[in-house]
Amino acid sequence: MSAITPAHLADQAAEAIRNLNHATQSSKGELTYPSDAHEIVGPLNRLADRLPQSFDQISEFLDALAETSAVTADHGTAEDHIGEARSALASCALIAQTLAEHLERAHTALAPLGYDTAKEEPHTEA
Repeated sequence: MSAITPAHLADQAAEAIRNLNHATQSSKGELTYPSDAHEIVGPLNRLADRLPQSFDQISEFLDALAETSAVTADHGTAEDHIGEARSALASCALIAQTLAEHLERAHTALAPLGYDTAKEEPHTEA
């Protein structure tokens, strides 16, 4: 049995979001009440809130790897590519933090919403 790698975990997270995208399509009819949205946005907020740590840790890994002088590049210098990747990861961390803040706002806004079943049209049996 092989160990679960960070790359495998990232792939699982991406696949979970793909499945969520399918499940939240309006044609699927799986979303009915405001609480359905609230129950989805909360975990998405936690996901976004945790991403900066992953980006920072990958960046730290790249920095340590660069210090070994063992990294090569197909073109340009390895240092330039590592620097570009670290810069992009720092931007990703900031964007994920902003995303988490907006998801928290959405989650808070959804919290007081309910659904008045009395306003539904009565179902008639044929």
